[in-house]
Amino acid sequence: MDKILILDFGSQYTQLIARKIRELNVFSEIVPFNLKASEIAKIAPAGLILSGGPGSVELKDFPLPDKDIFKLKIPTLGICYGMQVMAKSLGGRVLNSKKREYGKARIYSDGRGKIFESIKKDFICWMSHGDEVGKLPRGFKKTAHTDNCNIAAMESGDGFYAIQFHPEVVHTQYGKKILGNFLDVCNCRRDWKLSSFIKDSIADIKDRVGKDKVVLGLSGGVDSSVAAILLNKAIGNKLHSVFVNNGLLREGEADKINRIFKKDFNINLHYVDATEQFLSALKGVIDPEKKRKIIGSEFINVFDTIAKEIGGIKYLAQGTLYPDVVESISAFGGPSARIKSHHNVGGLPVKMKLKLIEPFRFLFKDEVRKIGKLLKLPDEIVCRHPFPGPGLGVRVIGEVTKERLKVLRSADTIIIEEIKAQGLYNKVWQVFGVLLPVKSVGVMGDGRSYENALAIRAVKSVDGMTADWAKLPYNVIGLISNRIINEVKGINRVVYDVSSKPPATIEWE
Repeated sequence: MDKILILDFGSQYTQLIARKIRELNVFSEIVPFNLKASEIAKIAPAGLILSGGPGSVELKDFPLPDKDIFKLKIPTLGICYGMQVMAKSLGGRVLNSKKREYGKARIYSDGRGKIFESIKKDFICWMSHGDEVGKLPRGFKKTAHTDNCNIAAMESGDGFYAIQFHPEVVHTQYGKKILGNFLDVCNCRRDWKLSSFIKDSIADIKDRVGKDKVVLGLSGGVDSSVAAILLNKAIGNKLHSVFVNNGLLREGEADKINRIFKKDFNINLHYVDATEQFLSALKGVIDPEKKRKIIGSEFINVFDTIAKEIGGIKYLAQGTLYPDVVESISAFGGPSARIKSHHNVGGLPVKMKLKLIEPFRFLFKDEVRKIGKLLKLPDEIVCRHPFPGPGLGVRVIGEVTKERLKVLRSADTIIIEEIKAQGLYNKVWQVFGVLLPVKSVGVMGDGRSYENALAIRAVKSVDGMTADWAKLPYNVIGLISNRIINEVKGINRVVYDVSSKPPATIEWE
């Protein structure tokens, strides 16, 4: 099986590269940027990709790969920072850009390079850089430019290619085609499928667990549900699924999960009502990072307690996805910047007693949905909108209390009801309400009101790493707003979030 190795220099989009390569039916693996050339030679990949990253080759101690990787005679593609690393390592020069490029830019090809084969001479790409190549390394030619970047792409005659923009994000036109052209240069066979991942994961879990038992945090969301079915196929009744009611769930969620998984799936399910435990731990906490860490810590405390009661539990399984990982920590040794901790990543205690099993740690939501369909889970589970692990705890901005949670639950129920009634649920990636820590003056019943404001957040996305705000019809937004203000005591103002990711994240906290 042909393989592409991606050297991770810390870009928030590194896994997007891997995902796009896998979509092109070639297996990809992400490794630390400083993996030795000798180790890469042993793996014998068909090609190498140098990812982007937050570093600058103009600064002291910037991350560099083993210089010998350029002697391996393996086709190599540099992306953004990866392009600058390639230029610097091979004798070129990198300069601070006169004008920083961030966002969409029009790129123009200069002499048809192999990477731009069968692509329009100019198209929209996604830029994110403050440095650029000022002088080409010997043997290279310029293959593209933008209005602000003179050398936006380059290639040599001996297998080295580089582009300043990000082909892996959805904002770049022909991005997938560009990566496909690189795979053609590498002479890759397109024979890897997601079904291979299922088969390999089941075998790996079975071999790793052996005769031991596993506890799984089952929320009823897509990730944990698919993980439960996958682990159940691998180890059967050695899997103990635990559904924790942390008091941060949506309306009726606890009853629904108990009914579905006990009746329809016959999964070994343990139900724990830990509402008071979680809300007590969150009392007075406002900082979102502290919230996430507290929620993560309390989850582990519950799982440790259940593990002791069951006996013989050595592993904790989670439906962690790569967007959770990349926003919390660098998963592969790359120098990525932390965006926020996720309860099942950055919120885990350092001395956790259980060993982790995270089969989807390097996958995206859409890939997990496909796995769920292959495992024959119903659309009711597979097509559910993402729900954060910390639940409504990160949608109540500010202190989390029973009273504020009740207000948000009521509003969120109305949002989902109307989105489904209007046939829009499956047309957006995610839609939800956010209770803001501000109050505003209003007029209700000819009297003055001073109550909470609520934000509606609706986005369209493919993988959760990038997203655009959804252009819901005005009449639908108006209907939802009218119902919330009239039916939910405590809210007198509704606003609509029109931020994309980046620069904003999908969740507010």
